[in-house]
Amino acid sequence: MSLTGLLVALGGIIVYAEGGDPLLGVGVAFIVASVMGAFSWFAGASIILAMSGAKKVTHESDPQLFNVVEEMKIASGLPMPDVYIIEEDAPNAFATGRDQDHSAVAVTRGLLNKLNRDELQGVIAHEFSHIRNLDIRYAMLVGVLVGATALIADAFLRGFGRGGKRGSNPALLALALVFAILAPISAKILQMAISRSREFMADASAVELTRNPDGLASALAKITQDPAPLAAANRATQHLYIVNPVKSFNMDSKALFSTHPPTEARINKLVAMGATGKYTA
Repeated sequence: MSLTGLLVALGGIIVYAEGGDPLLGVGVAFIVASVMGAFSWFAGASIILAMSGAKKVTHESDPQLFNVVEEMKIASGLPMPDVYIIEEDAPNAFATGRDQDHSAVAVTRGLLNKLNRDELQGVIAHEFSHIRNLDIRYAMLVGVLVGATALIADAFLRGFGRGGKRGSNPALLALALVFAILAPISAKILQMAISRSREFMADASAVELTRNPDGLASALAKITQDPAPLAAANRATQHLYIVNPVKSFNMDSKALFSTHPPTEARINKLVAMGATGKYTA
């Protein structure tokens, strides 16, 4: 993976520039990524759900939601995920977890109140597609690599600001400084590009489950146009939602740092699919 290479290169260059063994830097990079990865693997989903204010619900408390989730469970052939509700008026949803056997789907109260049944099916099918395609695992691991890259770069920049190590090669230090500044930015751009491509894939997979592209297209339009802010969302979780809830980023979804493709493009592909029966990449 290009992100792994970026992380390893960053560790090697920084330690070498400081006059040390570049293999030590590679080792440090791997250790940081491994520790962060292990923590994220076992606790990442719980942390994300807690950060989002999501509360686990039952069939008795929210039968409409559970019925739709169970329908998509049958259509996809996947295990039943845990179901959560975020008590906010803004319509949105996301899936998280480490694999198909340990997954969760969270929706806002606004999604249940503002979408009809066909639209709700489309959204839940989209989230099941992320689970089926293992996007939930991929997003978690990519996030770890991006975080580790930023952590190592930040540690170097803090040390550089204090004067660094005496006897270090000035040219190599300059190279390491440039790399430490650019590596986290490059890693974030790669993460966002991956996220955008997988949103298109999840839209197409959702229609395979519902056989109704118009339902998802209508849901995306309603979610995007809804003015209610989603207070529970932040920059750490925005990439998980079906539509980016951070309004400032939604205004320019073609930007390099956008977590999602333009909603209009997603809707157009779904509308075309309804007319032709084919989803164009």
